[in-house]
Amino acid sequence: MNGWIGKILKVNLTKKEVTTWEPPKDLYKKWLGGTGLGFKILYDYYNYKAEPLSPEIPLIFASGPLEGTRMPGAARHSVVSISPHTNTVADALSGGFFGVYMKFAGYDAIIIEGASEKPVYLYIEDDRVEIRDASHLWGKSVKETMAILTKDLGRKFSFSVIGPAGENLVRYSVIMNDRMHAAGRTGMGAVMGSKKLKAIAVTGSKRKIPEADPDEMTELLREVITVRMTWNPALKRSLRIFGTSALVMLMNETGILPTKNFQEGVFEYAEDISGEALRERILIDRHSCFGCPIACKRHTKTENAEGDGPEYETVVNLGSMLYVKRIEDVAELNYLANDLGLDTISLGGTLATAMELSELGKFPEKIEWGDKDKAAELMYKIARREGIGDDLAEGARRLAKKYGAPEVAVHVKGLEAPAYDPRGAFGMALAYGTSYRGACHLRGWSISFEVIGVPHLINRFSPVEKPTLMAYLQNLAMVYDSLVLCQHYGMEFDEEPLADVISAVTGVEYDKEGLLKIGERIWNLARLINIARGFGRKDDMLPPKLLKPLENGPSKGKVIPYEDMLNHYYDARGWDENGIPTKSKLEDLGLLEEGK
Repeated sequence: MNGWIGKILKVNLTKKEVTTWEPPKDLYKKWLGGTGLGFKILYDYYNYKAEPLSPEIPLIFASGPLEGTRMPGAARHSVVSISPHTNTVADALSGGFFGVYMKFAGYDAIIIEGASEKPVYLYIEDDRVEIRDASHLWGKSVKETMAILTKDLGRKFSFSVIGPAGENLVRYSVIMNDRMHAAGRTGMGAVMGSKKLKAIAVTGSKRKIPEADPDEMTELLREVITVRMTWNPALKRSLRIFGTSALVMLMNETGILPTKNFQEGVFEYAEDISGEALRERILIDRHSCFGCPIACKRHTKTENAEGDGPEYETVVNLGSMLYVKRIEDVAELNYLANDLGLDTISLGGTLATAMELSELGKFPEKIEWGDKDKAAELMYKIARREGIGDDLAEGARRLAKKYGAPEVAVHVKGLEAPAYDPRGAFGMALAYGTSYRGACHLRGWSISFEVIGVPHLINRFSPVEKPTLMAYLQNLAMVYDSLVLCQHYGMEFDEEPLADVISAVTGVEYDKEGLLKIGERIWNLARLINIARGFGRKDDMLPPKLLKPLENGPSKGKVIPYEDMLNHYYDARGWDENGIPTKSKLEDLGLLEEGK
């Protein structure tokens, strides 16, 4: 095979068994890799209706056919399971080097089955695979764990590890890899922790992934790198110079920067937490994922600490959402979250919920807006589930419900909302409401169309074109997350160049329509899994707070006509009024058997 390795590693921690599996080639051709491959394996071979932290539920690390090739941006991997945070089918994507090294070791995916009784880590070096004792690592932070493993094994390995939050089954704990890259959302760290798997160390000698048509690939790369990437202002300039936090000022100016737990859409101190402030005050270096020329990652340093980031989502969720006013303070909260293994979006949403509950007199501890030191104190308690931290470790939805004000939490399906207020970009309302894993900006990023104007600008307050646009963007996102390719490249590359590249790499002929149909197939399979787990239209709703108009900023007074948009979205999807895929839609996608 070209692009794909054709082999998957299976590790059963209960039985302490290691095996390899060569799946049928059609599995790759129809589902690509990454998220698509993970969902299909979960659906076909495991009890996807089991409880999220049950040993019956696997944890799947999956790469894609472009990973490790010459295609820039193809350095991500998808982690698939059932979320302990949302109870939905879930994936968490991460960049860095881990997914590439997994392919260099000779595997398209690693499936972790069962659960160990004692802490272990997984050692992978080509065909040498060992389940090793990790009692000396248990309880260590992410940095400590990586430092010990690097000292013991050397720098040729890539590591995926959990921190104390994952060990203690915090519902929004993450899996960290390489230089503080995070498979962040949906609590995959807790799934890993429930299996008593502290870390995976991987390296390999297969440093060249074969391409079916190297000459054609060379020609395509000239177009991709020399022309399209060079002239794209977002990729070549904005992301490279300021990183993802370049968005802060633009989102603030358009009135969609979540502030004080979505009570406001404009942050008075936005300039002090902006990408410009980060670059001027704390930036010391830039770095990239494997083979990426953009280098959007920031290495930063304050007077008190040093680390990577923060990214845009973190700047907002640990900045304006909490009313933290200085980029230095946001950065230090980010360093701590990474070291403990906490998702910064869900963490910010949960802490903001606690602050608003405190403001209402409904929280047992006083926590004021902007109190960075109190936030840091609570983060330690969350990661260890100590005292009030045990409640906060459950996330915003469960926290607000326990303390008698469920309307305070801003979430969909239990997943805290990211850093765009949909009252100022109606497409994001559908993105949050209809995502299979809960409120998410990476399952249909309409901000590109609604605010940035790439590839063209549309009316952000109009509901008319949004349902069909969102279905298209979601399908394209599934293609990206299954190839697995960084979605930043989506600002320049749609399905047509992707079809050309994947065809040149694999030798399987794809066209743009066929590639989008694969994305649609993956999205519908995720829907079928969620329906089997009890989800439906009732779970595709926005929280009450987002259905009320903002009282300040450029988005003031705008009301999302959400129910009507949702109806049209279901029509665009070929689903019935309850959000269930129709027989004809499943038949068209080759999913009829799965839909029965």
